[in-house]
Parts: sequence; structure tokens; C-alpha cells
Amino acid sequence: MANNATLAFDARSTTKVGFLLLDHFTMIALASSIEPLRMANQLSAEELYSWNLISENGQPVTASDGLVLTPDLSMESSGEFDLIIVAGGVDITRTFTAKQVSWLMKQSRKGVQLGGICTGAYVLAYAGLLNGYQCSVHWECLTALQETFPKVNCNNKLFSIDKDRLTSSGGSAPMDMFLNMMTKQHGPKLSNAVSDMFICDRIRNESDQQRMPMRQFNSAGVCTPKLVDVIELMENNLEEPIELDELATFVDVSRRQIERMFHRHLDCSPSRFYLRLRLERARKLLKQSNMSIVEISMACGFISTPHFSRCYRKHIGVSPRDERKIAWKGEVPESLKADGKDAIVYIPHAHDALNHSHTEPSYGSVAV
Repeated sequence: MANNATLAFDARSTTKVGFLLLDHFTMIALASSIEPLRMANQLSAEELYSWNLISENGQPVTASDGLVLTPDLSMESSGEFDLIIVAGGVDITRTFTAKQVSWLMKQSRKGVQLGGICTGAYVLAYAGLLNGYQCSVHWECLTALQETFPKVNCNNKLFSIDKDRLTSSGGSAPMDMFLNMMTKQHGPKLSNAVSDMFICDRIRNESDQQRMPMRQFNSAGVCTPKLVDVIELMENNLEEPIELDELATFVDVSRRQIERMFHRHLDCSPSRFYLRLRLERARKLLKQSNMSIVEISMACGFISTPHFSRCYRKHIGVSPRDERKIAWKGEVPESLKADGKDAIVYIPHAHDALNHSHTEPSYGSVAV
């Protein structure tokens, strides 16, 4: 698909935005998208933006936190929009339908500008609507999207505005994307005023990167620049791991210095950390892609599938096959199952959200 259109709205008329809600969408990403539009109307005393929530059949949709939203429209009764945003969230590879994909393709043919928030870009990529475009998506979904859709130009940015496509990672990043869109339409005075109303110290732009979850390895949150360089080299070379001596040469330090940095800041050896990165990538692919276990072992730099399976079981606690069974067949781990009178009593929303989240690669990744 050619992507020679440009992101263009008529600043003199109301920009109509539709949000297609997928099952288990993230509430924070949706709120971060809608609230800047509401505040722009309030501050300008004009209806610069309108928005509607859309579901496949007009029925309520459950968010990732267990709360339920009732949409304004079904896909068939949705009318005309300038921009349609796919609101994704948990378990994105299994929470959209062929009917939703077909509807998005129809909107594209009509010339509607499209976008995705949190993991919503995955659905646009599945529909072939991001081929050749820059694309931002929540970092937890990035690996699966890169491997599954090689024609999409994935990046690690907070958001991307590329011609007639707007894609954003999760959390509060959609607010920055919409504020940047607002600046293009109505100038910086309005977008800065909206930012001030939401106590934002600055409006982040397209050059800002997602903060990858380094802090889980370093409780102090402090890493030396050389250590960061080594880790970035590791992250960019998971399929064909680089030997430690080569890493030392690339960053211009000795092998012994690298070993000391890892032990001091991350409390582990470089090889163990490298293995952890590769296993984390494998876990994402097992849970979020259709790649075979053989393909995943190769994509994550293991010399053989048995070697991969042994390492995975040793460090993750389950075999790759069982990990995939849990994710794809919906079998809840024993740790989540209630056990008679000793079971923890959850409020329903939190219990439902926890049950659904066990398919996510980050599930159980932080010990407390």
C-alpha cells in the first residue's frame, strides 16, 4: 500500500475521532488520548474535536482493569470520522476479530486516517495498513510485531506520526501524540495550555524513546554510560550473540571492566544477563507469535532447540511448550487458582484483570 497521503485535518472544522475498543484495552491509554481533546475544547471554548467510542457490535467492552465501557456506536453505525484509533491492550494477538480487520481496511480505502494506541498498532499491521510506515507500539509488544510484520518500520519511540498514520506506545504516551497533533492543527499556544492543565512538565516529541524496563535489573536506577552501551549492543544482537571480548572492543573497555560493571550494577555476570535478555525475547515470541519453538530458539541465538528448552526451564521455571500452552489454551497457572478456604478474596475487577494478564510476557516478572 502506498503511503503518500499526509496527516491533514481542516483546522476550521471539528476533527471527528473514533476509538475502536478491543477487548482488554488499557484504560490509561484511552484516557490519555481523549482528555487532551476535551481540554482543547474547554480552553478554546470551541468544539475543535469530537470523539466516540466504537465496538464491533455496539456491545460493552471490558478494559484490562476489568471495568466495562459502553460504546456510543457499533462499527456498522459509526458514520464518518476523520481519524480512527485502535485502542489495544492486554493479549493483543488474540483480542481482535476478522470483522474488525475488514472494517479498518474499509476505512482506509475511504481515506480515513488511522492510528493505534498501546498495542493497537498490531491490528493495523495485521491488516497490512502499516506496511512502509514508521510504527510505535508498547515495548512489550514490539518484538512480536517486528518478527511477524517485517514490512512495518517498527521503532522504540513514544509515538510516530507518519503521513496518515498515528501510532503510540502505552501509558501516558498517547497524550503526547495527540498534543503534537494538536500543535500541527492549532499551534503551540493551545497544546502548551492543555499540557499545563494536566501538569505535564513538557510535551514529548517523536524523538523521545520509550524507557525500556532496565530498572527491574537495577533497583537503584543508575547505570554507567558504558554499561548502557554494552546492554544496547546485547539487545540489538540477540539472534547472533556477540562474544564478551568483542563487546569490550566495541565499547572500548576491557573484558574485566565489563564484568565488574555488571556485578556492581546488575548483580550478575554479563553472560547471565545476556541469556536473560534472550530468554525474555523468547518468552514474548512464545506468548505473542505463531512462530514454532524451533524458529524461536534460532531467533534468540540458541545453538539447538534442546539447549533452548533446558535454559528456558531452568531460568523461567516451565518448558517453552508449557509456556505456550498456558498462553494459547488459557490454562491458568496453579498460582492463580483458588484453593478452598485459604484462597485470597479479590474484588471482581482485580481478579478478572489478574486472570487475563497471565498471558502477558511481563507476568510475574517482578518479585515482591
